[in-house]
Amino acid sequence: MVTSDQRRRQLAREKYERQQKRRAEARRRSRQRLAVVGAASAVVIAALVALVAGGVFDSKDKKDAAAEPSASPSAPEPKKSPSPAMAIDDKAKYTFDLKTSAGEIKFGMDASKTPQTVNSFKALADKGFFDKTKCHRLVTGGIYVLQCGDPEGTGRGGPGYTIPDENLDSLGKPNEQGQVVYPAGTVAMANTGQPGTGGSQFFLVYKDSPLAPSYTPFGKIDAAGLKALEEVAKAGTADGAQDGAPKTPVTIEKATVTKD
Repeated sequence: MVTSDQRRRQLAREKYERQQKRRAEARRRSRQRLAVVGAASAVVIAALVALVAGGVFDSKDKKDAAAEPSASPSAPEPKKSPSPAMAIDDKAKYTFDLKTSAGEIKFGMDASKTPQTVNSFKALADKGFFDKTKCHRLVTGGIYVLQCGDPEGTGRGGPGYTIPDENLDSLGKPNEQGQVVYPAGTVAMANTGQPGTGGSQFFLVYKDSPLAPSYTPFGKIDAAGLKALEEVAKAGTADGAQDGAPKTPVTIEKATVTKD
């Protein structure tokens, strides 16, 4: 027969064993949690190392500024080389004729307002600089433009020289946001966002677009050209984003500049 004293000791022993079992289980669970946290930390660290190695956190942005979905038609700064000597009548008007895969786009240029720009574009067109090049960028939100004039078709190319900004006050006084409206049909120079960094890239405005008055407006698209441009814009970008390559490819097959 078990005495009351023995029964108490048995109960105390069983209680102690249960406590030990619970403590062992708690330690096991704790080790599991630490293992999971350690594994997750290792994954995060490995990912960070891969990102750093891949240059994701490089302070120097390696992306093309023109490809960014920002509300500006920008172009990278080209390497320096001499700009063409003045060889046009700076009081005359000229027509830039772009025969493209999406239709013919013509626009008039007034050399009395933008002599450096017109002179540069005529010199480039005369040597076939724009022929067989792609219009690489379409923007369908915020601003409404098709950007062309890059011989590389990436937004990185240029003629190797820069030209000064011209005619910047022709679109009126900036609003409180520091913007003016570039009307539909306007042709203007792309740049890096810094003064005097225009090269060969330009943008065709197919719908009124608010922008800072820092892009040289130098042309006006004719009605047929604007219609062709609107058709390209209607199809949108290749990936459906608001800023990217046009879904309808636009290749400049031949570009000519003639005096009116």
